[in-house]
Amino acid sequence: MIRFESVCLSFQDKNIFDNLDLNIQKNEKVLIQGRSGIGKTSLFKLLLGFGKVDSGNIIVNRLKIDRIHINKIREQIFYLSQDIDLKQGVIGDLIDEILQANSKTNQDNNLNELLSFLELEPKLLEQNIKDLSGGERQRIGLLICFLLDRPVWLLDEPTSALDGALKNKVASFILEQNKTIVIISHDNVWKQHKAIKIERFG
Repeated sequence: MIRFESVCLSFQDKNIFDNLDLNIQKNEKVLIQGRSGIGKTSLFKLLLGFGKVDSGNIIVNRLKIDRIHINKIREQIFYLSQDIDLKQGVIGDLIDEILQANSKTNQDNNLNELLSFLELEPKLLEQNIKDLSGGERQRIGLLICFLLDRPVWLLDEPTSALDGALKNKVASFILEQNKTIVIISHDNVWKQHKAIKIERFG
């Protein structure tokens, strides 16, 4: 599903990846670990085409990441950034806009179920993104991920702002999905699950 083949990447004379080989199977759940600055987030940016390797190839679902294929590849991926980068505006309007742009309609029942699961009140949809707490922003990001239901999820610290009980509930839910999921996290909650495969960088 995802392959890094002898990938080399440097930045300002610093080697980020030196002949990186990584193979992630369809529906596999992989936890990427390593110290800060080792290149974990760079891995996600390369998968999204927001950077160019010095050498080597990256393949997603048999498509090489290049100018020809990148839009088709991005349509298969949901990326949850660590800072939960959301456009400003009313939350409900933002979610409607995202779903319509991705041809996801008739999601009202699913939306209500997921709001309840993520312990969010429906009235929160009437608020502005700028008024959300860190934990609420993270849960709205996860809500959008679940609603879009794409085959590949790239999740950067997806439970960092959640409390203990909700961390476990969300982690279990994510790891039960028939998706190819790559997680960057320092959170120990992920290591408790047998479904996870750990890749250590550095």
